[in-house]
Amino acid sequence: MPNALPIYLVSACLVGLCTRYDGKTRKNPDCIGKLEKAIWIPVCPEQLGGLPTPREAADIAGGDGADVLAGTAKVLTKSGADLTSHFIRGAEQVLHLARSQNVQAVYLKARSPSCAVNGKIGVTAAILRAAGFQLAEF
Repeated sequence: MPNALPIYLVSACLVGLCTRYDGKTRKNPDCIGKLEKAIWIPVCPEQLGGLPTPREAADIAGGDGADVLAGTAKVLTKSGADLTSHFIRGAEQVLHLARSQNVQAVYLKARSPSCAVNGKIGVTAAILRAAGFQLAEF
């Protein structure tokens, strides 16, 4: 019997898991409210890419998430460590999960080098958008 509830992926930090780079959460009541009558799967692209929590803050240098995927930009920590391969691997893992679970949409954390949808798009958001998934940020 098919499930009647929609399935969403959601940035783990938005639902109260301590997965942010600083080991904290960004629990978002608006996001949680939208998940009320749904099945939701929390994901953290950075952790899925093999990075620890906490970890040094990072940002995209030389473009946006689409540029990282194209090989023309990098994800660097403030001290200059290159985390590009971790961010790409995490994005690919989230994409695999989204496809395998037939998700309706993905709710992502704003202003994140992985998850930002508006402004400078993150690596995970870029790979999901290119695959045709509906995205929203909180």
